[in-house]
Amino acid sequence: MMDYDPTRPKWTQIADVLRERIASGEYPVNHLISETRLEQEFGVARVTVRKVTAALRKEGLIVTTPGMGSFVARQ
Repeated sequence: MMDYDPTRPKWTQIADVLRERIASGEYPVNHLISETRLEQEFGVARVTVRKVTAALRKEGLIVTTPGMGSFVARQ
């Protein structure tokens, strides 16, 4: 679990972590972004994780395929 900054929403802090992982190559193209794993890793509710994935999808960093999941997009 990470130490959260109480002055910022948790979902924005988690999104920052995932952006860094994508930028560094830790999460390569087509890497599965598992909502269940993120819930467990960050100790947050599914609704929080969904805010993160929605933001990253809007930025074009991930793509979501219904029935398959969310994956790191090609840049």
